[in-house]
Amino acid sequence: MRKTLIALMFAAALPTVAMAMPEGGPHHGDHHRGGAPFAQLDLSREQRQQIGKLMGEQMKSRQEITKRYLEKLPAADQKALEDELKAKKDKTQADIRALLKPDQQKKFDELKKEQEQRRAEWDEFKAWKAEKATKAQ
Repeated sequence: MRKTLIALMFAAALPTVAMAMPEGGPHHGDHHRGGAPFAQLDLSREQRQQIGKLMGEQMKSRQEITKRYLEKLPAADQKALEDELKAKKDKTQADIRALLKPDQQKKFDELKKEQEQRRAEWDEFKAWKAEKATKAQ
């Protein structure tokens, strides 16, 4: 149970880390961060794309597994977990924003707003797709 909660907290922090990355992700342009896992391997563009695809598949698989175990928790525990993760995410984003210069804060706020809008559109699409699937049955 504790390991699952830790894994979920880590998974919830990933979007915050992604927002802190430069536009285009960790491999934007030809420069890399020294701490990036594959930065020192001198990968070709094709290799970076293939590795990115594999990492994306791994993340999606991890999310599906996590969701499967979360659904086994009682509703009250699920709600408590969601609330705690949201509070932690909000605090981390506020801490990151506080480190930024005013022009960076403005861009950060814009990126966050765009991300929220995309998430709302995605949720709307999933609801529409679920409704369409129920009507087809």
